[in-house]
Amino acid sequence: MERTVFEAAGGGQAFLDLARAWHQRCLQDPVVSHAFSHPGQHPQHVERLAAYWAEALGGPTVYSETMGDHSHVLRLHSGNGEHEEMDTRAQKCFALALDDAGLPHDQRLRSTLTDWFRWATTAMAAHPRSADEVPSALSMPRWSWHGPVVA
Repeated sequence: MERTVFEAAGGGQAFLDLARAWHQRCLQDPVVSHAFSHPGQHPQHVERLAAYWAEALGGPTVYSETMGDHSHVLRLHSGNGEHEEMDTRAQKCFALALDDAGLPHDQRLRSTLTDWFRWATTAMAAHPRSADEVPSALSMPRWSWHGPVVA
């Protein structure tokens, strides 16, 4: 049986390291940092982010069991207008954070992770006008080596 993307990346610690590295890069970017400038950010933002990413990529279901569903995450990212440049820059921060976090230099893994992040960034931007547009009770989207997993 093939390992999950989560396992190939190095498991929970790897995703925590990646979330920290990405967040740090975002804070240093003059455009992306705007997304983190509002009050009310959860004090465990990075840990929650790592749990979300890990679950989406084949890891434990900690995020959806204890923190929220996909609707919750989409609502957090909705109602902020169009932000293509910020999304593109956030994706670049993610690609660079793979090295910062020490993830394996496996081209298949890195390509899968960057494809997933591009897809996830697009999903987060799907409701630019209002969080009220986000449907309720959306389950966690899953991603495999072959793209989105259809249940």
